[in-house]
Amino acid sequence: MAWDVEGTKRRLKDAAIVEFAERGPDGTTMSRIAERAGINKERLYKYYGDKDALFETVLAEELDRLAGVVPPAGDTVADLGEWAGHAFDYHAAHPHLVRLLQWEGLAGRGIADRLNRETHYREKVRAVERAQRDGLISDAVDPAHLVFLVIAIATWWFSVPQVAQMLSGGAPDDDAEHARRRASVVAAARRLGASGQP
Repeated sequence: MAWDVEGTKRRLKDAAIVEFAERGPDGTTMSRIAERAGINKERLYKYYGDKDALFETVLAEELDRLAGVVPPAGDTVADLGEWAGHAFDYHAAHPHLVRLLQWEGLAGRGIADRLNRETHYREKVRAVERAQRDGLISDAVDPAHLVFLVIAIATWWFSVPQVAQMLSGGAPDDDAEHARRRASVVAAARRLGASGQP
């Protein structure tokens, strides 16, 4: 029987996502990841090298998925609210991504896939700059800051869910509260981008 290399890699990465999101790169081991995947630890090292390389691979792939699903700012920049709403939806369905990003920041080892990510963000900033220049959105906020603020508005609910629950109520599975939060994200992002006085 042939070894399913791609299936094995996927199982290892899926296990790594769970472990890294729960414990961070310093809080887990390659042994735990391999055990969770039900695969020999040596295969994990063979395919991904060390734990830092695996963490970077997992985070880079998860960010590529986000970029592939959430429309780029250039397509929706005139409506920052919808862009923020799409980001909110993605993070609601994939809350592990925010945790991976938080662990990346806490670990202080550098930025995974930095060049690709910087290119992606620069494209968003340029799209906002064009929209500001064309009068489609307000130029009251620096374009790079505006992109960051829209991302923050969309994702902070999942970064500190305990604070969100204390402030606005609603359990994590409360559909009505989820809809209210999304509506607030869209409205706040639209307000930030509104032409005229913010």
